[in-house]
Amino acid sequence: MNRTTPVPDQRGSEQLAAWLGSLVRNREYGKLAELRRTKPTDTHIRAGWFAPAEPDQREVFERVAFLFGVYHQGRAVPSYGRGSLGEAARWIGDGVGRGPDNPGAQRLLARVVASRRVPWRHLQHTVTRLRACEQPPPSWVQLADDLTRWNDRKARIAYGWSVDFHRPRTQSRGGPHKPNTRKDPST
Repeated sequence: MNRTTPVPDQRGSEQLAAWLGSLVRNREYGKLAELRRTKPTDTHIRAGWFAPAEPDQREVFERVAFLFGVYHQGRAVPSYGRGSLGEAARWIGDGVGRGPDNPGAQRLLARVVASRRVPWRHLQHTVTRLRACEQPPPSWVQLADDLTRWNDRKARIAYGWSVDFHRPRTQSRGGPHKPNTRKDPST
């Protein structure tokens, strides 16, 4: 079976991420370079075929592939990312501070979440900053899923990204902070 053939029991976003990762693993630099172009290429079109049937989702998948190409420029190992874009943006910054403690990261996320339309230019800037800070990207699967639901008022994607970005540092990446339940030995 060809590695780019969709697997029926996977979601389109999972298939897209697997295919994009294979481009890096197989050192298909020409296709990765095509993904970084802003005008649609054959590789963008191919990425769009992983989207469910709705035409607006094709564009999202094509553009997520573009962001993947931007992040992976010159990389030999694929990064599938983790968490939401808000969680990933928590790690943008430098010695002065990261995420909510970094004014640049705060402004960047504020521009992303303030947009009614999918903020492609700001997303590109976010991915570029993550790459420059040598931080992992958001989960490409979750990013594709989130962006296909960007205008779904019930999904509240922008709000969720803001919550993830501003989560107190005492909470782990895996979930809510658990209080220390050990007894103090001095009592």
